[in-house]
Amino acid sequence: MPTVVITITLTCIIWLTQSLRFIDLIVNKGLDVSTFLYLSLLLVPSLLMVILPIALFIAVLMVYNKLITDSEMIVLKCAGLSRLKLASPALIVSAGVCILVYLISLYFLPASYREFKETQAFIRNNYASLLLQEGVFSTPIRGLTVYIESRGRDGMLNGIFVHDSRDPDKPVTFMAQEGKLVKSDTGPRFDLVNGQRQEIDKMHGNLTVLNFDSYPMDLSLYTKSIQRDTRTPEELYVTELLNPYNFDPKMQKKYLSEGHYRITWPLFTFVLTLIAIAALFSGQLNRRGHWKRILASTIIGGIVIILNFVAKGVATSAPSVAFLMYLNVLIPIAICMHIILTNRIINNIPAVNWLIAAIKPLKKKASS
Repeated sequence: MPTVVITITLTCIIWLTQSLRFIDLIVNKGLDVSTFLYLSLLLVPSLLMVILPIALFIAVLMVYNKLITDSEMIVLKCAGLSRLKLASPALIVSAGVCILVYLISLYFLPASYREFKETQAFIRNNYASLLLQEGVFSTPIRGLTVYIESRGRDGMLNGIFVHDSRDPDKPVTFMAQEGKLVKSDTGPRFDLVNGQRQEIDKMHGNLTVLNFDSYPMDLSLYTKSIQRDTRTPEELYVTELLNPYNFDPKMQKKYLSEGHYRITWPLFTFVLTLIAIAALFSGQLNRRGHWKRILASTIIGGIVIILNFVAKGVATSAPSVAFLMYLNVLIPIAICMHIILTNRIINNIPAVNWLIAAIKPLKKKASS
């Protein structure tokens, strides 16, 4: 339950900050709320993939520290339970979370991110649909102004005004009584009815006026067409990432690095859980708490995570060193298992002692 609560809390906080970048599409571009929510929810798998191992790490520290301060851990030890037996609940939950993170890494992340990019490209390629706000002058790109007076039935638009001044020597203005936005093979198009087209040739001072009963205005000329010839690493499945030779040669190293990261990151559920258990199980139990051990495990966990991202960055330039990501998983697991089985005190490790000594003056200053 603590893992679930922490995961939901962190996900909601980070999701809220990430989704704020889409608010502009609602406020200024007229994007409907359902599309906004859909785009925002497509980001959740990428957030969960990173948050779940960290949330589990925090939950393990909270639960086992509470067992120690309430003297329940002493009772369990006196009942004859070994350290591995006491750690088994956390390891079982870690196995479940690891499977969930693998599902996200192998399927849900690329599927959701691919859909996110496709939806984003569709919105940009059909940008005209975002401009049709009643009573608002919209400027999708520099030099183009669109105004719609009102909406009628069956998608009919009333009081249409379009001014194109991107060519300063020949600005063009369209005014129509009504019209309708339709899709064509070449892109979005305005079918204008009962209107006028005015074009000014500033070089010669000529005004050309065309009155029309029907005029097809191709809006694909005014929208930014986005060709997605390459996909980002987040959009590809692991099998595609580890066999990137059918994709852009410039991205192959990045794809390989992302593939190895997708395989190793879910294993951090075990790495961080064992770091927390090794910190709290080693040495003597103390009802007053083990803030040093919690601090040490947090620092060590943070260092291991940072090293993983550093190894990923190095592997982007040199894929042959991708094995460092696997070593960054196996070595902490081996060390933590050694600490748990031999009862070595983790906060007596020299590097950790140096960090604790550096923090002590700050703690005394805060107390005073």
